[in-house]
Parts: sequence; C-alpha cells; structure tokens
Amino acid sequence: MTGRWTIRPVGFVRSAIRTPGDAPKQGALEGTEAEIVVSPEFAEGLEGLERHGLGGKIIVLCWMHLADRARRKVHPRGQEDRPMRGVFSTRSPHRPNPISLYTVELLEIRGNVLRVRGMDAVDGTPVLDIKPHSPELDN
Repeated sequence: MTGRWTIRPVGFVRSAIRTPGDAPKQGALEGTEAEIVVSPEFAEGLEGLERHGLGGKIIVLCWMHLADRARRKVHPRGQEDRPMRGVFSTRSPHRPNPISLYTVELLEIRGNVLRVRGMDAVDGTPVLDIKPHSPELDN
C-alpha cells in the first residue's frame, strides 16, 4: 500500500527533557517522569483508564518529531566507537517512521493530564495513542 496517511496526535508530552541530547539512554530504565496532556477533543477517551489502577501500566505511542527520517543506519546507542547497524535493529529515534512505544507506569490522572514514569520523550513530543497494558497480550 502506498500513498500518504494522515495521523492526528491525541495530545503531547510535557517533560523536563528539552532536546534529544538531554534524554537519558533508555529513560524508562531510569524512571524518568513526564506528563501526557490529552487534547480536550480526545479527553473523554480517557474515561475508564483509572480502572487499570494508578501504579499500573499503560502503553503510549509517540511521533518522534525531531528524528532524522532519512537515516537508515546508526551507531547503536549513539556510540560512535560501535559499528553502524540498520535502524530496524536498534532503538534509535532516527528511522523512516519515527514512532516510539513506551510502557509506562500511570502515577496520576488529573482531568486530561496523565502523570507517568518511564518515559524519556522530549517536551512537546506528539502523542499518537494511549492503550491499557495487558500482560497477557503485550508480553
């Protein structure tokens, strides 16, 4: 299938991380906190999310808007002393369709704002989707 597709963000990330260089490598492992601000037009889509429990996990898909979409090879983890590999064999943000997937801990829901732990996205990163995590389906 070819052609253009339109994806509308449902919100954005609010984070202390201002540039990709500020992001810790694999920030989920470091417990980095962020907020997901859901646009008012999609806020009713959050109804029922609390049933999965605070402290539970959710999945967040983002568009890494600062990524270099032309890259096909990268140094793993940005370490130039390591040989280059194809982007599909790494977790580099630089890829043809820079979609990130985070499994994060849901800490708080305040209206249309979710506070989460385990997200190393840059401030302003568009959020494409939010889903409850299901250990039976997602492992």
